[in-house]
Amino acid sequence: MINTRPLDIGKILPLVRKPGQYVGGELHAVSSTPDTQHLNVCLLFPDLYEIGMSHQGLQILYHILNNDTRFIAHRAYVPDVDMEQEMRAADLPLFSLEAKIPVAAYDLLGITLPYELCYANILTALDLAGLPFRAAERDQSHPLVLGGGSCALNPEPVAEFFDAIVLGDGEEIIVELAQLVLMAKEQAHSRERVLLQLAKIPGIYVPSFFAPRYVGDRLQAVDPLVPGYTAVRKRVLPQLSAAPYLHHPLVPVVAPVHDRLGVEIARGCTRGCRFCQAGMTYRPVRERTLEEIMELANQGIVNSGFEELALLSLSTGDFSCLGELMGALMDRFAEDFVSVSMPSMRVGTLTPEIMEQIKRVRKTGFTIAPEAGTDRLREVINKGITEDDLLATCHDAFALGWKLIKLYFMIGLPTETEEDIDGIITLAKKARAQVRQGKGRPVQINLGVSTFIPKPHTPFQWEEQISLEDSRQRINRLKQQLPRQGFKIKWHDPEQSFLEGVFSRGDRRLSRLLEQAWRDGARLDSWSEHFSLDRWRKAAQTCGIELESYLRRRLIDEILPWDHLHSGVDRRFLESEQLKALARTYTPDCRNRDCQGCGLCDFTTIRPIVHQRPHPSAKTDHPVSWNREQAPQQGYGYRVHYSRCGDSRFFGHLEMLQLIFRVLQRAGLPVLFSSGFNPSPKVSFSQALPVGIESLAETFDVELARPLTSMEETVALLNRQLPETIRVQHISHAPRKVSMSSVTRYSICLPAEPPDLAQRIDTFRKAESFIIERFRKNRRQELDLRTLVRNLAVTETGIDLELLGHQGKPGSNPREILEKILGLSAREALLARILKIEVREMASSS
Repeated sequence: MINTRPLDIGKILPLVRKPGQYVGGELHAVSSTPDTQHLNVCLLFPDLYEIGMSHQGLQILYHILNNDTRFIAHRAYVPDVDMEQEMRAADLPLFSLEAKIPVAAYDLLGITLPYELCYANILTALDLAGLPFRAAERDQSHPLVLGGGSCALNPEPVAEFFDAIVLGDGEEIIVELAQLVLMAKEQAHSRERVLLQLAKIPGIYVPSFFAPRYVGDRLQAVDPLVPGYTAVRKRVLPQLSAAPYLHHPLVPVVAPVHDRLGVEIARGCTRGCRFCQAGMTYRPVRERTLEEIMELANQGIVNSGFEELALLSLSTGDFSCLGELMGALMDRFAEDFVSVSMPSMRVGTLTPEIMEQIKRVRKTGFTIAPEAGTDRLREVINKGITEDDLLATCHDAFALGWKLIKLYFMIGLPTETEEDIDGIITLAKKARAQVRQGKGRPVQINLGVSTFIPKPHTPFQWEEQISLEDSRQRINRLKQQLPRQGFKIKWHDPEQSFLEGVFSRGDRRLSRLLEQAWRDGARLDSWSEHFSLDRWRKAAQTCGIELESYLRRRLIDEILPWDHLHSGVDRRFLESEQLKALARTYTPDCRNRDCQGCGLCDFTTIRPIVHQRPHPSAKTDHPVSWNREQAPQQGYGYRVHYSRCGDSRFFGHLEMLQLIFRVLQRAGLPVLFSSGFNPSPKVSFSQALPVGIESLAETFDVELARPLTSMEETVALLNRQLPETIRVQHISHAPRKVSMSSVTRYSICLPAEPPDLAQRIDTFRKAESFIIERFRKNRRQELDLRTLVRNLAVTETGIDLELLGHQGKPGSNPREILEKILGLSAREALLARILKIEVREMASSS
């Protein structure tokens, strides 16, 4: 039987940073409970919540599985280091967000493989889940552990930790493997039999069915162990569907790094950049129709309340009908102040007409990737753009009002010289010179620089990665030459790039390194504050592994660790492209030119899908409830009174602001916006509630363009959009006067009552003053708590506290009272259950 009793994580959440990331409850998350009749799947992203919630692939699989009545899919993320420490101290296993039950209780654990520096996090997740690291050590009582994602085409460094790994697109294969595992569950098949059946599904790699052979530190062969199962070719989705399962996207409360609605307008890129792994492994190009994109955008925004819509693709600018799409999107969303961003633009595709559309709401990010500093080196990598193309794009952007342009470059590309490095600075100066200097804020050019890492399945997979010292020298050269005024430079840590390069082309021997480094404390290596290359070097020395050997140049006929895993792009094509790089020969894009012979398409099922012209119905109709352009400058003010209890006490103030903004947007209320460069809703909130404190007395004021017809109906409307732990109690007209003083009442339940509690309270109440010291911004301040505490008494349920607050003057909070007056430790004060009961206004001023 599955243990479906939720774990008591609330006992440790007050002690950690951003506790809201562990409580779940996002809009459109499922509330199902795992059982024996369904296949129970937990999808795990091996990094923090704020990274994983931005991952489009995991969300697609989540919705596909949960839209099938046979399956239940939940999510889990790797905890931050403070949460991991508290979980271990409390003997709490890794749990799913939706059910709060151990991930080990699920039938299948699906782990994303998004980038190499998250590999140690996989071990953190497995260990917290109570699962043996290696697949060979797990038995029938353990869930199957499957992997998939962008690193799946060379998973060898982590292959022995997985039962099976999905190569390629997951939309179809996830259902096929889930069906198979459900049948195996119902019929009690052995683990070995399940793996043999999984291996028959095209696109599934079972690592235990292959054995690498080494001579010294060189790979000699990868031997297949199952007859007929000698290689695995990635799965390709023939075309992108309308995907109605994405009409209700997950809407986080704790902001992820990309807090927006992502709409995938196309998959794949055939520009043929020779360094780009995604461009080789996500082929062919498959575009959605304008109607499909507009439907995803319209439904996604209406059902989420997001303020930004991102058009996702490896090269959004190459979308065949981008101009028509941008016009339709902005006509639909501009009046709702929903901006449209394109994270992956390309020089030459960002026309002035498209820029005009983008700036209709907000000027979103403007990033261009020249990759190299000279036309010569851009020819080597098959970038297909010239310096003139780049400068023309910068000129147009500045002319249309942009003040900041980001340029992205790589150092260490094959054949790079000092002239190419200096060319980065020259190009940046020329880009800034494209602006007509005049009045207003001066323009800024920001450079982003990273070290080139040779990736599997690319024409440069055989190349050498430059040494750590060379990376540092080239970055320092750029830092010294770049002018200070009008320019900034950021660079990816060369030490992190070094380790990424090791794992990028690594083999199974690195699994021992991973285990050792993890046991030595490796955690969250993609976060600079946690990364330590010295730790990895020490672990490598313990394991007898030379890290630098993984960065060496490979021979063209050398056996590579991923040779038995096929991306669909023919190896001969990659070899040809490597030679063409040295000759600086251009390979055109097959989406609008002849087939270039990469070997992927069969032109029956798999072929490029490009839409040459839009259909007249691309601009979908949308009922407009009111016209923002005709909105009055002076609106109708209302005060919304609401409670925050249960898990919502773990949301921070800024997170609550964003949640309320989106609730108002989904509810369709005619909220007025500020004017100016970055319009925002005219909503103001009561004093910030400290994280971890519940409240029955929260408010926010909102200005509307027209009066409410029924406050009671609006209460019900808002409550339908809010989490169950946040309830609107009533709505009133916003007061015309501002309260200058108030008394706030709290009820406090202590985790353990101090033996001298009554005596401490009595001593405090008899005192004429109670002075404490604070240090704010390196300045010492004194505060008399006696003048702020109106009541402090022990009751049958705990402690009753009333605090006086004055507008614009220092005040106190319940936790400070618990520590300073009652003598609790900071940890004890955090663990106290505090409820804000009411706020009584004492005086008002115009």
